[in-house]
Amino acid sequence: MAIKKKGSARWTGPLKEGKGYVSTETKVLDDQPYGFNTRFEDGKGTNPEELVGAAHASCFSMALSMILGQHDLTADEIETTATVHLEEGDGGFHIPKIHLEVSAKVPGASEEQFAQAAQTAKQNCPLSKLMTAQVTMDARLI
Repeated sequence: MAIKKKGSARWTGPLKEGKGYVSTETKVLDDQPYGFNTRFEDGKGTNPEELVGAAHASCFSMALSMILGQHDLTADEIETTATVHLEEGDGGFHIPKIHLEVSAKVPGASEEQFAQAAQTAKQNCPLSKLMTAQVTMDARLI
């Protein structure tokens, strides 16, 4: 089964003064602003790193829930924060790491069971795997 979901972005203007708008297929995000000021300063709007962080945290939490369920455990609550590190190096900006902070209430789970389930979720959630994904592209000038 292949599932396809879409996100889109529109940008106008030069890098520092320009404006961008990001949307999702479901319209949960619909023309939400992003730009240089939201990425590198304290401007209102979102930025690619926080969107990746939210996506990774939500994906991980769902994967952890699934893995716990495979061991007949159900979480009352899973809270995950993904901190995306954007750094500038010789080759330009890059994301060298994403740090997941997880806390969960899982009745009946031992520390060992939880740690093992969390590690498995970290290694196997689709967004963790994305970090090494092949990227393809079609580009056209209009």
